[in-house]
Formats: sequence, structure tokens, C-alpha cells
Amino acid sequence: MAGLPRGRVVDWAVAVAGSLLVVVVVRDVFHTLFHPVGHGSIAPHVMRFVWWLLRLFHPDRRIASLTGPLGIALVVLTWGALAVLGWAMLYFALMPEGFAYSSELNPAHQHKVFDSFYVSLVTIGTLGFGDIVPTAPWLRVIVPLEALFGFMLLTAAVSWVLQIYPALHRRRVLALQLSTLRQARQAQPTLGIDCVPTDVLTGLAAAIVETRNDFTQYGATYYFRDLEADASLAFSLEYAAALASEATASSHPQTRLAGALISAAVDSLVGLLDEEFLRLGGDTDAVIKAYALDHRHTS
Repeated sequence: MAGLPRGRVVDWAVAVAGSLLVVVVVRDVFHTLFHPVGHGSIAPHVMRFVWWLLRLFHPDRRIASLTGPLGIALVVLTWGALAVLGWAMLYFALMPEGFAYSSELNPAHQHKVFDSFYVSLVTIGTLGFGDIVPTAPWLRVIVPLEALFGFMLLTAAVSWVLQIYPALHRRRVLALQLSTLRQARQAQPTLGIDCVPTDVLTGLAAAIVETRNDFTQYGATYYFRDLEADASLAFSLEYAAALASEATASSHPQTRLAGALISAAVDSLVGLLDEEFLRLGGDTDAVIKAYALDHRHTS
């Protein structure tokens, strides 16, 4: 680029920065939506920001429970906005000479920055107005790629939502199972842990393992807060730990084994919550209490 005018050097520097931004966005979408463990970079920061912002509202207000849906929407909008910016920076390097304008538009009277964003927005939305079209050979490849990305992003966002809500359903069912068992045993205080069928206990252990897997694969589900305590795992997880302790102290081998399964499942889930979301570094009981407090529940 030594022989290029200073203005062209700036244009190409902007284009390189734009291409890097596009790569970052594509990578984050892939790691969040398509990678088995769902570890993106942009999405977690956006979700945490919305989580922090809505904590400013009273916990009983309905808006305080909208962190998850609003966070998902903002993540998708952030991806789209960054992609539009990245591709606009690419178009900026060859605007206007790399594009053909319709007869109603005079390239000499157009704004370079505005036109770059306009083409990027129209392309990612697959609108195809045709008033500004690429003529440079590499642009005729790059522009359709942006349209494909826009279509993919919309499809992936819908798929993401359809995958997240079944995971939330499983988590709420687990919380309700724990709450129901707690209430049933409170209503019959003379019935000890040995009266609880072992298949109920092992079923709870399996559900906790499945919930842990959901948190691994769909980390955004952590930021969905349940107002109803009985349907909130953050509220009910403490009882699962207490149930495991009670079962492991039973005189019946099958009950002790079921308790060990619940205990191992709870420890594994708590370890994931601490590592990925809470970053407390405490023991199981401390992390469970921090999880409940983070979701604004008290035992």
C-alpha cells in the first residue's frame, strides 16, 4: 500500500478492520448457537448487562423477570448491528466507484458513509432494492455472502429460541418436582426419607443432570428468572442438597445410593453455576445460596 494515496490507505485499513469485525461476529454466532457447549463471547456480556440493568427494578415487578427474553432479543440485535457495521466498513473502501447507481441517484451527490451503511442494511435484510449494486468483482461475492448471513442469523435466532424454551420447561418441572416433594413431606412429617420411593429420588438425580447439561449447552437460560418460587430452581436447589444429605444417611442401601446420585448431580451442577456464572469459588452450600440470591429468592 506504499504507492496508494493516503485516503486509499485509510479506506483499506477500514476495510480490514471491517473484515475482522465480521469474522468476530460469525465466530460468536457459531460458538453460541451451533457449538455443543455454546460458549460465545458477545452473547454472555450482553446477557449479563441486561441482567444487571433489570436488577435495578423491584424483584416483584414483572419487568424484573424479562431479563431472558430481552437479553435474547438484544443479543440478536447486537449481532446484526455489528455485522452491518463490519460489512459497511468493507463497502466503504470501494464506495462509490465499486458500485453502480440507478439513474435516479447521482454518485457525485451521495454520502460515502451513509451509502455504505445503506447497502449493508439492505443486503443483510435481503431487501434487494437494486438502486445501488456492486460492480467490483470481489464485491459481487461479498455482498451475497452478507445476504446469506442475514438469512442465517434470522433462522438461527428462531431456532435458538425454540431450543431454549424446552430447556426452561425442563428446569421448571424439576423445580416443581422438588417443591411438590418438599410440601408433601411437610404435610406428613412422620414419614422419613425411606418412605420416598427410590425411583423418585433417582428421577430427581437424572433431572438435575439434564438441567446441568442444559446450562452447558444453553448458557442464556441462566438469565431467565422465575418469579414464582416453587417454579424456580434457584429457590428449590437447596432442598435438593438437603434431600441428598438425608438420603445418604439412610439405613437402606438403595436410598443411600439414590442420595449419592443426587449429591453428585447437585455438586456437578453447582460447580458449573459457580464456574460459568457466579464465580464465587465457595463450597456447595455457599454457591447454592448465592444462586438463590442472584435470582432474588430467599429460602
